[in-house]
Amino acid sequence: MKTQQQIVGQRGEEEACLWLAGEGHRIIRRNWRAGHLELDIITLCGKELHIIEVKTRSGDAPVSPEVNINKEKRRRMVAAANAFLASAERKTLPADLEVYFDVLTVVFEELEPRIEYYPQAFIPMFY
Repeated sequence: MKTQQQIVGQRGEEEACLWLAGEGHRIIRRNWRAGHLELDIITLCGKELHIIEVKTRSGDAPVSPEVNINKEKRRRMVAAANAFLASAERKTLPADLEVYFDVLTVVFEELEPRIEYYPQAFIPMFY
């Protein structure tokens, strides 16, 4: 049985996919997993591969959803993206793609969700 938080999160991802498709993104995968790592949504838009973290809140949440994309979350997204890029599934996509890390927030207020999209929300730093 799903918790209320899981139900809201799933609904947020569904709204995010609808919005992204309307903006010209082709959804490649949702909830892609490699062990304990997960990517919420992977899309293609032109020659760009977008790794998208979706954060969803109900209207009464005290903190804006994008606040939860901290250093550790970014590190895990990069690790998951590296796993995806090394996977057999990646080989079915064009070779010359630029990879972007985006954040999309969904806040459920009243009747309609409020969506905010942050393309290129962060650029991974490799040392």
